Amino acid sequence: MNALRPSSVVLVGSSSMVEEIGMTAPSFFRGVEANLRAFRGDIAVVDIDAPVEPAGDMAVIALPPGLSLEWAERCASAGARAIVQLTGGFTAEQRAAYRRLVDRFGFRLVGPNSIMGYIDTSIGLNTAFNEGITPLPGPVSFIVQSGGVGAAVLDTAISEGVGISRFAFVGDKVDVDDEDLLRAYAEDPGTRAIGMYVEGVRDGRSFVETASEVSDLKPVVALKGGMSREGARRASSHTASVAGSDDIFEIAFREAGILRVPSIQSLIHTTFALALQPPLYGKRLAVVSNVGGPAILAADAVVRAGLRMASIGSDTAETVHGTYPGVELINPVDMIADADGERYRDVLEAVLSDGNVDGAIVINQMKSCFFREDDVTGIIESLSKTDKPVVDVVPGGRDFQLLRRRFIEAGVPVYTDPSHAVEAMDALHRYSLVRRGEYV
Repeated sequence: MNALRPSSVVLVGSSSMVEEIGMTAPSFFRGVEANLRAFRGDIAVVDIDAPVEPAGDMAVIALPPGLSLEWAERCASAGARAIVQLTGGFTAEQRAAYRRLVDRFGFRLVGPNSIMGYIDTSIGLNTAFNEGITPLPGPVSFIVQSGGVGAAVLDTAISEGVGISRFAFVGDKVDVDDEDLLRAYAEDPGTRAIGMYVEGVRDGRSFVETASEVSDLKPVVALKGGMSREGARRASSHTASVAGSDDIFEIAFREAGILRVPSIQSLIHTTFALALQPPLYGKRLAVVSNVGGPAILAADAVVRAGLRMASIGSDTAETVHGTYPGVELINPVDMIADADGERYRDVLEAVLSDGNVDGAIVINQMKSCFFREDDVTGIIESLSKTDKPVVDVVPGGRDFQLLRRRFIEAGVPVYTDPSHAVEAMDALHRYSLVRRGEYV
């Protein structure tokens, strides 16, 4: 969608106006202005208290509904090909009036009630209003129908070092919707996996057809809001969505090859794993760890997920035992708390070369063990010799922060809890079924 890749942007708002409902406020306006400074193109700021001509390929509007409609028409008349309507509070009649403007001028509209708008890290475009919320460039893109869910995903991604290509807050979806963005992300070379938060869709059959085409090219992960009667009722007023039956959505997602997840954390973790690792063609997993307890928890999670703990071959066991007599190749593999990078490298190479193993979860704990930051190199070296999916677990908080960048730069998803790693592996396996046409 070329309209969302502008060469010039105009921000329209007010440095004095405060609206009780709908997010209009000077701090909102100035926050968006601050984040737009990173845009690699021309930027104009129109303060309606001292208005000037609103010229720009893309207009970003942060005003109450009535004024927004007035300024949307002015921006469209001045040549805007896209409008990002951040503020909300629009009635059904006002949304219909916005739709008429779209039809009249032919621009693309994100929103209303988008709240944080649109991010494209490849051109430095960021219309979020919380100053300083700036994701790193990376391989995942998101479509979210809620400012709150989107903000949580964005903040978690930033804090965990998950790089983002594009991020769209679609709001009420008067014009641009999930299908438009799925098609745009499918064509984006920077996007390798797509995550979605969905409350409702306009045309279920059309959505399934579009998503099916996209999921054949790139993994698509979805978190569905409005599963309960109460949640669906709130969704209808939250983003003007018809949430629909949860059973129908479950069938539709499977038919479309969309991998459904249960939580915000899952949405981030699984989308990131799918962007970095190949599909898991098979269910047999090895767990290689320097501590026993987390390895046992990982094994339990593997079984609960319907995956399997691999039976490591006797030849592999003999190879490892010849170098490290104290390491038993019983899955999960406990390499003992004094395991260093060299031991990790040798054991992982052997395990991943085993024909009985389809993928591996690696656990490297620092507290209570001898594992050090430089030992990450041994793990990364072993992974360069395999085409099987591997994810890593660094239990704890500070240790995870210390090691995560090394793993991410090497293309390895990294988590703080074994259950998150298993969830990622389950998604990699489900996507293998999508690729083989066996997911429905």
